[in-house]
This record gives sequence, C-alpha cells and structure tokens, in this order.
Amino acid sequence: MRYIPTTDADRRAMLATIGIETLDALFSDIPSEVRAAFRPLGLGSLSEMEMVAEVEALAHRNAGATRCSFLGGGIYDHYVPSVVGHLTSRSEFVTAYTPYQPEISQGTLTAMFEFQTMISELLGMEIANASLYDGATAVAEAALMTERIRGRGRIAVARTLFAHVRRVLDTYTWGSGIELVEIPYTDAGSIDRDAIPEDVSAVIVQTPNAFGLIEDLEGLKERIGDALLVVSTYPLALGLLKPPGAFGADIVVGEGQSLGLPVSYGGPLLGLFATRREFVRQLPGRIAGRTVDADGAVGYVMAAQTREQHIRRWRATSNICTNSALCALTATVYLAAVGGEGLRAIARSNLEKAHRLADRLTASGQFELVFDGPFFNEFVLRAHEDPKSLMQRVESEGFLIGGGEELSELGIDGALRIAVTEKRTDAEIDRFVEVLGGAA
Repeated sequence: MRYIPTTDADRRAMLATIGIETLDALFSDIPSEVRAAFRPLGLGSLSEMEMVAEVEALAHRNAGATRCSFLGGGIYDHYVPSVVGHLTSRSEFVTAYTPYQPEISQGTLTAMFEFQTMISELLGMEIANASLYDGATAVAEAALMTERIRGRGRIAVARTLFAHVRRVLDTYTWGSGIELVEIPYTDAGSIDRDAIPEDVSAVIVQTPNAFGLIEDLEGLKERIGDALLVVSTYPLALGLLKPPGAFGADIVVGEGQSLGLPVSYGGPLLGLFATRREFVRQLPGRIAGRTVDADGAVGYVMAAQTREQHIRRWRATSNICTNSALCALTATVYLAAVGGEGLRAIARSNLEKAHRLADRLTASGQFELVFDGPFFNEFVLRAHEDPKSLMQRVESEGFLIGGGEELSELGIDGALRIAVTEKRTDAEIDRFVEVLGGAA
C-alpha cells in the first residue's frame, strides 16, 4: 500500500465517517464470486526497486509478445507506421482531457472533427460521432438507439457476431428490457435471410462475420422493411469492400483497433459509430462541429453532447461520458498517413496472404475450410487432429492461433480460426505451414 498516499489511519477515519468498519463491508454488494476473481498480487512490502523487478518478471511470463500471431476474432496484429506514435505521443495530445471550453480546445476539437469526417467517408455514412469506447459497446449503443427510434421492444441479431460482442449486447439489452431474437446462419456461414423476424426495431449483422466471411448486404435493407439495419464492420477491410452505407445501412459501427492501434493485450480500443443525418438527435456520445466566429475565422465547437451531464437527464441518449480521444486521434493520423491508396494496398495484402495460406493448408489434405464463402483475412478450419493439442503444439513452436471455445459458442466445435495480416512475412507463413504439418 506504500504507493497509495492514504495511511491506515486515514482509511479507518473515512470508513468510520460513512459508518462502515472494513473495506470488505464497503464492497459487500458485489457478489462474492466476482470479488474472489480479483485477488491481490501478494507482493508484500517491497521497495520501489524490488517492486519494479518483480512486476517485470511477471510481465515476461506473458508469452504473446514473443509469439508470431495468427490470432483474430476482433483484434488484429497490423503494422503501425512510426509517424503514428511520433505524433500521438506529443505532450499537447497526451495531456489534453476533454474540450469543455471550446475556445481553448481548438486542437482537440479539430482532431475530433477530422476523425468524424474520415470515419463518415470510410463507412459510407452521413455523420459520425467522435468515437465510443470499443466496437462491442458501439454495437450495444446502436441497439439502444434503434429502440429509441422504433420502440418495438425486439431486435433481431445475427448469430454470426463475435461471441464477446454478443455478450456485451446481451448485458445492455437485458438491462433495458429489450428482447433479442437470434437469426441463425446457413450452411454457408452467412445469415439466413428467410429466418429474419418481422416487427423488430432493427436487424444487427456483422461483416466480415465471426467466421471471417463477407456477408452479402445487397438487398438486405429492402428485405427487412422499416426495421433499421445496423452493420458492424472491420474498418481496414473497407480498403477493398464497398462500405455498408452504400447498401442502405442506417447505423454502421466497428472496432477501430485495426486503424493504427497496437494489440496491447486487448486494449485500449476504439468504437466507431456513424449514422444518417436524420438520426443525429439519437446519436450517443459527442459530435465536434466547424463554424466561424464573429470575425469570420474558422473555429471548432462541441456541436452536440447528448449525455445527462450536459442536457436534461430524461433527454439523454446515453450515459457514455466521453470519447476515446487519443485512440481516435491515432486512427486519424493512421488514415492520413496511409491515405486511400495505402489503405487499399494494405487490405489487398491481408486478403491475398490469407487466401494463399488457406489454399496451402487445405491442399495438404490435413485441413478443410468449414465454410466455402468469400472471406477477407480470417478463416475457420477443421483439422484432422484434436484442435486443442494442435494449438498447444503450435504455441510451443512460437505461433498463436485461435478458435476453440469461442467458436463453440457459435455452434462450431473442433475448429480453428486463423487470421493473416500484412505483417506476416513469407518466411513466417512458410514456417507456420511446416509446424502445422500442412505442407503440400
């Protein structure tokens, strides 16, 4: 406790003031099984030097940093140009908080406005907010937004969402009293359009989906009547794919990690959220706008903040308090650095390397694709070997692959999920094929 400035006496006095005797009693409303999951590190009384050495030793037990990653499932090992870190680590960005006073926050507001503009163009939508926490909460906020607009109490959701996204969505809708109706997938791994229910506020789909397959959005908006179409997407894939907005999507969301953010053991992340102009009053989060001052000079303002701190509580659309400003800035710098042609080239590299690897593995006769549909940079394989033992063997040789339990949640047992990004070299792929035993 030496790094927390309060003393034991201070803590006893604070507890006595609120009529609580112990810290355990203070947190007694949290279920015991949840509290049991958060155990102290047990470092004891150490000096600062000893503490640093101990924590570094613990950190070195994380094997992921020294493994070659073929993991996917929503977080991808993309290359981050050095200019991104150089600009986003500048003190004016790192130390800035939130633009409560626009007149002295012009740099922050400018970055937010540029981010919104780029995301609107990338997703093919009319307006975007200044970001949310991550892609999963963006999906959940989209569900709440559609219910505010249509108010039917039911939302149809494709089973092909990532399992972790679905769990977040379940939590949000459970707390809001919204019924989720699951849309099954066909033998081809895409949503079964014939199973889409009627009388729902929205239909939520993901593309590329949890199996890496590119969903065909053509005609889907017309198929669902006046229900709103929500599409969760992989933004880097839009370097090649037509954006969801071109298919009539009403809300487009996504995880922005692929736009310049490192894997970092799963965070921090970046939620993308864009919609049609007619729904701007229902948009969660905040929006930066560009205007002119009394002298005609261009200036930036906080155009909308639909959270309860800033407007009448009963009119608030979300309790989202802020935006992931530094992560949004990172995505902005990344998109500006690579440009449209660069983004297209990166996406093409992802697609081509993934397809070459899939072809080599299936040609060996030891693996087969679970689905035959078009995919971007991620695919699901079934091996002629126990997947768990295969994953362990691959890891022991310095590679990471996914699948297993998460795919089982989606109804696919005994399968592997492999993702390939532009970072994977030919030498790494050759060695990976050799380790898998899939050399033709």
